[in-house]
Amino acid sequence: MPAENALIAAGIGAVVCGPTAYVLGPWLMRRIPEPVLEEGESKPSYASLAGKRAAYWCGGLAAVAGGFLGWMLGLDAVLPAWLVLAVAGAVLGYIDARTRYLPSVIIWPTYLVVGVGLLGAALGTGEWGSLWRALIAGAIGFGVFYVLWFAFPRGVGFGDVRLSGLLGLALGWLGWGQFVSGLYGGFFLGAVVGIALIVGRVMTRKQMVPFGPFMLVGALGGVLLGMPLERLYAG
Repeated sequence: MPAENALIAAGIGAVVCGPTAYVLGPWLMRRIPEPVLEEGESKPSYASLAGKRAAYWCGGLAAVAGGFLGWMLGLDAVLPAWLVLAVAGAVLGYIDARTRYLPSVIIWPTYLVVGVGLLGAALGTGEWGSLWRALIAGAIGFGVFYVLWFAFPRGVGFGDVRLSGLLGLALGWLGWGQFVSGLYGGFFLGAVVGIALIVGRVMTRKQMVPFGPFMLVGALGGVLLGMPLERLYAG
């Protein structure tokens, strides 16, 4: 892509995503319902997180992610869908890091908005193959993480399952290399960090590492590394 397009798109991504997440993050935290906890579980309430700290973190993370995505994708038709994901991901990542929960009331609407964005991109560009690949990748991501949740419920939360389908949907549009490296690279990163924390006695085996932030970082890594890795694999 022309360098000027990348710079313009990066600026748009940062300017749009940062302020949006700054305002939207605390607003959502004050309004989303609390989950039903199992006996013996506890968590900070979402509303208690909705302060300036949350606004700064959500806004800053979204601005960085939006700028990065703009730089990588340029003024591509799929950029709006990814910018929506950047805003939602910043809010979800912050909430998960603080509470170890990924609210479904944020994830499910994001599916809809990102899906509409991908459909609009397909209508505008005629890349229907990319849309079908996105749908298949989203289903695969959801299915694989569902099996992991079913087999290891203490290691993978169902919020991670929901998030995996969303990330798979967006990554799948870009390509199979982005999908594989982004989705499962994030899972691998979270597993490595979790093991390191256990070995370092920062946490115990019974504690669950919030995988959401690692999955989101992995998705950004997939946007960056997916195509080079796919080309390397292809020879």
